[in-house]
Amino acid sequence: MKTSALSLTAALATLVTRATADNPIIQTLYTTDPAPLVYDDRIYLYTGHDEPNAQTFQMNDWRVYSSSDMVNWQDHGSPLSLKTFSWATAQAWAGQTIPRNGKFYWYVPMRHTSGSMAIGVAVGDSPTGPFKDAIGKPLVMNNGIDPTVWIDDDGQAYLYWGNPGLWYVKLNPDMVSYTGNINTVTLTAAGFGGRSGNAQRPTTFEEGPWLYKRSGKYYMVFAASCCSEHLGWSTGPSATGPWTYGGVMMPAQGSSFTNHPGVVDFRGGSYLFYHNGALPGGGGYDRSVCVEKFAYGTNGSIPVINMSKEGAPQVGTLDPYVRQEAETMAWSSGVQTEACSEGGMDVLSINNGDYIKVKGVAFGGGAKTFTARVSSGSSGGKIELRLGSASGTVVGTCNVSGTGGWQNWASVSCNVSGATGTQDLFFRFTGGGGELFRFNWWQFKQ
Repeated sequence: MKTSALSLTAALATLVTRATADNPIIQTLYTTDPAPLVYDDRIYLYTGHDEPNAQTFQMNDWRVYSSSDMVNWQDHGSPLSLKTFSWATAQAWAGQTIPRNGKFYWYVPMRHTSGSMAIGVAVGDSPTGPFKDAIGKPLVMNNGIDPTVWIDDDGQAYLYWGNPGLWYVKLNPDMVSYTGNINTVTLTAAGFGGRSGNAQRPTTFEEGPWLYKRSGKYYMVFAASCCSEHLGWSTGPSATGPWTYGGVMMPAQGSSFTNHPGVVDFRGGSYLFYHNGALPGGGGYDRSVCVEKFAYGTNGSIPVINMSKEGAPQVGTLDPYVRQEAETMAWSSGVQTEACSEGGMDVLSINNGDYIKVKGVAFGGGAKTFTARVSSGSSGGKIELRLGSASGTVVGTCNVSGTGGWQNWASVSCNVSGATGTQDLFFRFTGGGGELFRFNWWQFKQ
């Protein structure tokens, strides 16, 4: 592990008192610029990744997470990076993914070898990839950033992006080319709110546009003013406007001088994803993605939404009697994730006192046994199964022995008593010094 990663791990290990909070929703690394996508009754979240302890925007790859309940998020790793694009050199900034024709198209900005910012498009067969460069060159190159994409009811797809201006193109049905010229949106105070004291930017629009349609109305949510940024919103009668400014969606808060919106409806609720600097060591260059639930006004207006430590409420419960990935968590302290030799991801950097929280686990009448898939290149340790908190009631303890290697996997089981009803489950890890073991998946049985 790199020294910077160790620093983040050590800082996260101090968060035991935050066990009841679920914002930021990812704690294993710094995430930024959230882009949610609902697909097959599951929410997928595409994020940027701030390298820790950087003094600028050091971003080399993108990450994917998913959830069925808005609180327990599964880590799908990094299926897309600067290395995917032969023409890119740096700055893996804010992007968005959308499905069409059985494919998933991920639009991302990067620094081109020429020095200009450009927008590329990657394509994959599933929402979690793998992804590849769809065309082997930039899709758009006008030194703009932060693409957002929307497919209208008539099938016409629009790609917007912005900073310092706001532009769009009409994408062709193949989603990797466009027809016509790049269109420039005229930024007016009536459309995007007025900003005083800056002749170069007379409106509040700054960057990070997010386009969507809801109940017959088109919305453009965006990062506004600078610096620090707040989130603003505008509406229009079509995907190309004209736009009418609605107001502030989220005030400037949260120890980060930037913000980036992602708005989506999921299972009957409306949600705003954003980023702040709330994790230990966090700030303008070490950001973390959060989420809040909100309700539109009767006329479709967006209320002022404040950042919280609590995050969004859980939608449903988690079933412990089917196999669950260890990297599915509502909160964690000390641990990180990596690609697993058995496929998917596993949890590593497990040391004495670290823990994982899984929220709203529906044990029902009671669990009898617990099985975990683990590996250890050391002497191992223990998995304590606790309810309610990292220091809560112990309902089972599994011993993990050395397996002869960090990717030599074995299954361990233990008896369980007292795990009934719906509870927050904590895996608390104990043992000697150094890394104890790694954790791939788990499952209870009745």
